[in-house]
Amino acid sequence: MQAKIETVKTLLDALPFIKEFRKEIVVIKYGGSAQTSPQLKEKFAEDILLMYLVGIKPVIVHGGGKKITEMLDALNIETKFIDGQRVTTKEVMRIAEMILSGEINKEIVSLLNSHSAKAIGVSGKDAHFIKAQAKDFAKWGLTGNITEVKADVITKLIDDGFIPVIAPIAAGSEMGHPGFNINADLCASYVAKAIGANKIIFLTDTSGVLNNDKELFSSLTKAEVQALKADGTIHGGMVPKVDACLEAINGGVAKAHIIDGRLEHSMLLELFTSEGVGTEIVE
Repeated sequence: MQAKIETVKTLLDALPFIKEFRKEIVVIKYGGSAQTSPQLKEKFAEDILLMYLVGIKPVIVHGGGKKITEMLDALNIETKFIDGQRVTTKEVMRIAEMILSGEINKEIVSLLNSHSAKAIGVSGKDAHFIKAQAKDFAKWGLTGNITEVKADVITKLIDDGFIPVIAPIAAGSEMGHPGFNINADLCASYVAKAIGANKIIFLTDTSGVLNNDKELFSSLTKAEVQALKADGTIHGGMVPKVDACLEAINGGVAKAHIIDGRLEHSMLLELFTSEGVGTEIVE
């Protein structure tokens, strides 16, 4: 009986957060181990379904760099990175779109729908709702910077009760353009600010932003993030993550969260508990 009472207490503890976020849009950048582990995939789907059923409006933006690299290697197509970003030739772009839009996107949609969620997959090419231009064509080829997000395409899907699952491929402006490969973190941020999301959550393979003693920062302001970048505490692969957070915050998103996607139900723990499990970044 005591165990049952504790279960009820847990539900009641979550109630204020459910009330707060009900009817709010939450954008989730889905990547890392959470996207590749079969067990974590199932937990992710369960978390999204629960969020959906309590009235939260989830929007998912996914990556897929590892699978793109695996396919390029299998086809003996050279792939290289400059400053941590993939150089996207036309040949690489074809494979990237095939993997992101044709394989990963449909796998996530199928997974969610098999758990009775109402998911639908799109890429930025659909209705040209994400447009981009070359970041630096001579350097990175068809790796793009987003220039426009047509929010109404996604908000209409949300209003119709769908969970949009977005592949980070953008349309070019010229007819017949092969499109642009977009950094999934920044794609999530641009989508979040365009559709008026309340939160954006980045699932990563780390517990969050750490200090020099490997201790977690549970909450940081924009100014604190800039200071930690300046003194080198935030470095390496965490820099683009926090930059994506700042992009969303500067665009009007209330909070950005970096959490450990390797932890089962980390999204629910971050959203529905006072302590949370990762790092939140606020204005």
